[in-house]
Amino acid sequence: MSKKVAFYTLGCKLNFSETSTIARSFEREDFERVDFSERADIYVINTCSVTENADKRFKTIVRQAQKGNPDAFVAAVGCYAQLKPEELATVDGVDLVLGATEKFKITDYLNDLAKNDRGEVHSCEIEEADFYVGSYAIGDRTRAFLKVQDGCDYKCTYCTIPLARGISRSDSLENVLLNAREIASKDIKEIVLTGVNIGDYGKGEFGNKKHKHTFLDLVKALDQIEGIHRLRISSIEPNLLKNETIDFVARSNSFVPHFHIPLQSGSDEILKLMRRRYLSNLYVDRVKRIKEIMPHACIGVDVIVGFPGETDEHFLETYHFLNELDISYLHVFTYSERDNTLAAEMDHVVPKKVRSKRSKMLRGLSAKKRRAFYESQLGGVRTVLFEGENKSGYIHGFTENYVKVKAPWNPELVNTLHQVELTEIDEDGLVRFQFVSESVSV
Repeated sequence: MSKKVAFYTLGCKLNFSETSTIARSFEREDFERVDFSERADIYVINTCSVTENADKRFKTIVRQAQKGNPDAFVAAVGCYAQLKPEELATVDGVDLVLGATEKFKITDYLNDLAKNDRGEVHSCEIEEADFYVGSYAIGDRTRAFLKVQDGCDYKCTYCTIPLARGISRSDSLENVLLNAREIASKDIKEIVLTGVNIGDYGKGEFGNKKHKHTFLDLVKALDQIEGIHRLRISSIEPNLLKNETIDFVARSNSFVPHFHIPLQSGSDEILKLMRRRYLSNLYVDRVKRIKEIMPHACIGVDVIVGFPGETDEHFLETYHFLNELDISYLHVFTYSERDNTLAAEMDHVVPKKVRSKRSKMLRGLSAKKRRAFYESQLGGVRTVLFEGENKSGYIHGFTENYVKVKAPWNPELVNTLHQVELTEIDEDGLVRFQFVSESVSV
């Protein structure tokens, strides 16, 4: 009888794509994949180190695995496993901890699946994480996350990702296109491009710093792939989002008018303390450029509140900057101290209560921005890709420009594209619609 394996992923879309690749390596070894809530012989937890919360959740997930099967073998992989391997190894129930380079070879470490008194650690010096492993995730039938790049050469003072993932390196263009065609063959309608710093694509494509291809080359090549209806850029640094890329997306076959651009602060003083590679005026230029040529584009923004040295004046500068900017929603992160970062040593620490209050204010602003963006889309005709889950009797979907819609559950709509007219905003903030034409149904 084949052994069973279950996976739990914390963190970003990149982690989800890597979990899928790791899962496929188990399937090649004749393991049967089951849901994490089911009884399994092995539980693999792909960890995240970006927020304090992700660290705390790890122990809860280990307990959940032990509840499913007290004798199961528990392995921790991913960013937190690279940064704090010894800490994870001491968590009750953990048998194996694998760092950045070892996680893709996990099946090599599973000898007898005997429980260990203490977690066995295999973690490299992060300088050794200099090779690239391509991956993609198919979370549901409608979209796939395709990893094109890993690691980061930036030295933002609050961030542990370079310590957890190593230097910036890219998949070869040939391999990205191969993976994209494979996804297309599975009748998946949308690909979301992921990476740590995808605008840096091309660096390290040949195992060195040589650049043959750029992010724009990647985008142009993917746009030619048959069978993919939508391509979405997940998150891209403002200094690496070039005008040429924005212009190409505006006229492309498959790329959708949706950008997610990290800002982190609207105050130039704070941006300098964070060692970001741009100032607020460049960010304004990018937003204006997008909106000039794609007025209906959706623009999401990452922002951090409570960074050391952020005074009330700095925070209000950020608040007003975002309030006046033509953006669609925010992802708000409350700053949390991370070991081995420069920011953790900085003076003028912002009290946690103040951080929390600022976070709440920006989340309120985000709700207002999203509502205004949705209202601006009413009466327009958009194409919706419907998702596969029945949520309390409703089916949800997203327009190309990331407006979330809902309709009474109809399984025939799953993984199909339809033209709709957006008509009203429901009481839960989602958009209702009426079908315009069945001609684009796929």
